[in-house]
Amino acid sequence: MAEVDLHLHTTISDGRLTPEQLVHLVARRGLRVVAVSDHDITDGLEAAWDAAEEYPQLTILPGVELSTDIPGNEIHVLGYCINYRAADFQAALKRFRDSRVGRAQGMVERLRALGMPVDWERVQQIAGEGAIGRPHIARAMLEKGYISRLSEAFDNYIGRNGVAYVEREKQSPEEAIQLIIKAGGVPVLAHPAHLNNINETVDELKAVGLEGMEVFYAEYSHTMVEHLRGIALQNDLLPCGGSDYHANDTPREPIPGDKGPPLWVADRVMEIALKRGGVLR
Repeated sequence: MAEVDLHLHTTISDGRLTPEQLVHLVARRGLRVVAVSDHDITDGLEAAWDAAEEYPQLTILPGVELSTDIPGNEIHVLGYCINYRAADFQAALKRFRDSRVGRAQGMVERLRALGMPVDWERVQQIAGEGAIGRPHIARAMLEKGYISRLSEAFDNYIGRNGVAYVEREKQSPEEAIQLIIKAGGVPVLAHPAHLNNINETVDELKAVGLEGMEVFYAEYSHTMVEHLRGIALQNDLLPCGGSDYHANDTPREPIPGDKGPPLWVADRVMEIALKRGGVLR
């Protein structure tokens, strides 16, 4: 059982628990340090901190997850302890979210052309006040009976090679790393095992400021964790990780605390951020 989980999502993006519900869950699970890292949005942080006041043993770090592109692949970059109040940082996040809306509408139109009409209003309802993303389209498709499980939507329709896929506004991982650093945060490469040239990618991103990479990712086998730990050690990167929890209620979904980095990693993240102008709240 891990005490740290640095990769959690809420209803503010594509998770299914509110920030308050997530805090109650991780507290019950005995975690000591977690990061709320929604996609392109930080609006759930205040609610999470308010809920955490009844759990003095729990520290919640401000986080965000940014989607970026490289030729033929997608890379996600996590940012921890960012100064989320910075106006230029929030302006960048808003631009990314606005791009998500247009992209999602394009996918809905492509699904309609394929004979699988999904109501845009229903997608918005599923997203609620959060940032609209592909998981909300997938849930609408599931409700309509077009798919039997959420992963099928990504495998066949709205994933990178899917027939209804629409590209988003392009952002390079280097740009995301610099954005996070400018906001005082600590940039970390998310779930890197899917990368074809992981060593080369890590070398390139380390050169522009990458501080860590996910090693203790809940879906990774012991063998993969050890492989990634070796790469992190070789490149002097923090071995981060977490559950990437969305509360999708799928049979094999990892839950907070199933796997995560040691406590010293979270301490080091906070130390680096505070030295460069990041925040803990």
